[in-house]
Amino acid sequence: MSFIDWYDRHIMPRLIRCACGTGHVMKRRSLVVPLAKGDVFELGCGGGINQPFYNADAITSYAGIDPHEGLLENAREAAQAKGWPADIRQGFGEDIPFPDRFFDSVVCTFTLCSVEDPDRVLSEMRRILRPGGTAIFLEHGRAPDHGVAKWQDRIEPVWKKIAGGCHLTRPIGSEFRKAGFEVEPMGQGYLPKTPKFAGWNEWGLARKPGI
Repeated sequence: MSFIDWYDRHIMPRLIRCACGTGHVMKRRSLVVPLAKGDVFELGCGGGINQPFYNADAITSYAGIDPHEGLLENAREAAQAKGWPADIRQGFGEDIPFPDRFFDSVVCTFTLCSVEDPDRVLSEMRRILRPGGTAIFLEHGRAPDHGVAKWQDRIEPVWKKIAGGCHLTRPIGSEFRKAGFEVEPMGQGYLPKTPKFAGWNEWGLARKPGI
């Protein structure tokens, strides 16, 4: 096993769980995840970090995918601790293994930064949502401040290698609009006590048109 393979298998998942589970991040998760209802799909469910925030009484079924097998183990343990049935699979957002119009809600938190083809992933999210369904998002990405954005451009090539392919420079709300969603912003801003180059967040609802 090469060092890169060893790092990706053993170190990177721990870093992601640590970075994505800080108090300020969890507070923002608590604002958006409980909005999920009906048949729910979570993109990037590995780690199971969101599961405590779901309102099980509002949810008919729960499913999720993640490409990292190590993180999936944590997600399945979290589902067991919550005591609800969960269809958790290994998979990629570019090819979500569920039928068209299958879900009422899609939850996507700190995931679009690391997918290979965000346009394809957003298209897949729209495909699996029923008309009128909602993508609930909390993501970090390109900062609106020019000086911060310049540093994001400089740091990103190295950052991607140590942070599981995470990009710092991807836009957020505008990409949902480009994919055909009707976006209802809920908030945006830098995470407190976080370097600005990695701390710009946007969160809200992205609805698939139709009834």
